[in-house]
Amino acid sequence: MHALALPLALLVTVCLPVVVAALICADEPPARLRRRIVTRRAGKGRWRQLRQLDRALRLGPTRLVDQAAWPGRRDGPSIEQLAAELRRLGERRRQLAGRPHPGRDALLAAYDDRLRLASRRLGVAEYLADLEGLDREIERVRVEGALEAAGLVLRTPHADPRRPAG
Repeated sequence: MHALALPLALLVTVCLPVVVAALICADEPPARLRRRIVTRRAGKGRWRQLRQLDRALRLGPTRLVDQAAWPGRRDGPSIEQLAAELRRLGERRRQLAGRPHPGRDALLAAYDDRLRLASRRLGVAEYLADLEGLDREIERVRVEGALEAAGLVLRTPHADPRRPAG
């Protein structure tokens, strides 16, 4: 009996501080678990959005391009007017880049709206309404490139104000 008591006493002495520390820090594992659950749920939402976008891309441009707004239709502003508005809004957007501005969201919404209209007119697929944040910004750049490849001039060469004319 004495031979069993000594190792048991040593085991309790060594393990007791570990048990006490685990009881004191018991609130951290549930918090960590909660964070992990929330992160996974957010990740699942992102994956769901990516799967939806992937499905939309596999369906091709005919699903997202409005057939009533193909070239030749005279509904709404002309493509020249859209190009002029896109140049004006794009210039203003570049001026506000990186700076907080109260009208920035409205400006981006108007710019995206004109991009969508021009895309429909020229038969270019766009997914701006399905995206947000950095993904939408990347899609904006892609759509601008596709529109320019289709012949729309979105940027006009400006003279550098620091250089003298002539």
